[in-house]
Amino acid sequence: MSKVVLITGGSSGIGKSVGEFLTQKGFMVYGTSRNPSKIKNHPFKLISLDVTNLESINNAIKMVISEEGKIDVLINNAGMGITGPIEDTPTDEMRKVFETNFFGAIDTMKAVLPQMRKQKSGLIINVTSIAGYMGLPFRGIYSATKGALELVTEAINMEVKNFGIKVTNVAPGDFATNIASGRYHTPVFDNSAYKEVYQQNLDLMNTHVDSGSNPIEMAKAIYKVIETPSPKIHYKVGDFMQKFSIFLKRILPDSIYEKLLMNHYKL
Repeated sequence: MSKVVLITGGSSGIGKSVGEFLTQKGFMVYGTSRNPSKIKNHPFKLISLDVTNLESINNAIKMVISEEGKIDVLINNAGMGITGPIEDTPTDEMRKVFETNFFGAIDTMKAVLPQMRKQKSGLIINVTSIAGYMGLPFRGIYSATKGALELVTEAINMEVKNFGIKVTNVAPGDFATNIASGRYHTPVFDNSAYKEVYQQNLDLMNTHVDSGSNPIEMAKAIYKVIETPSPKIHYKVGDFMQKFSIFLKRILPDSIYEKLLMNHYKL
């Protein structure tokens, strides 16, 4: 039987690329969207799921189980971006991003684990970010949500291992997706102490997204993880310098690493 894969946030970007690639490889793929009826001619099944709504999560998972009898792989991909100086960014907007990127992923894992325990098998892949390995200026809250999910992945993998379930994460760097359009951008306030430097960095971030790698690279990486009998906890997918920045953080004194980042962001 084909493996059944559930991908949150499967309507566009990385989620769509992963789902399309896995469908071509013979998997039975269910993607999710808050409004699947608005999306036409999708290359795989799309069902309704809002990761910030427990009832929506539970209904979607019940539907997949009722149709397929199992869920072999959950890919927690749904997420949103946020930019802005910490001081200028509304705290309520920070909470919304944590609800989606962090608690949404946790609630979806919690909903699928009873079925995976029943099967005595299952794989959960959390899509995090290379940004989660470091506190990036004007992206600190986004970095925090992804860094927190990395640590939870480490913890829950140990908790569920004896049930035959594996949990891992794949951290992408900059990919050419529409994430920038869905970000919460803190406005560049005229009276902000960060006005000029924040605007410069907004422009830099958007350039990185527009010139990012092809999402098919993430699809190939996730396929390899699914096909690996004993996957690692952490995978990074991105260009050399993005992955190398994590290595530098491990070996350099904090002050030197901070200076490198500040030079890069022209601070």
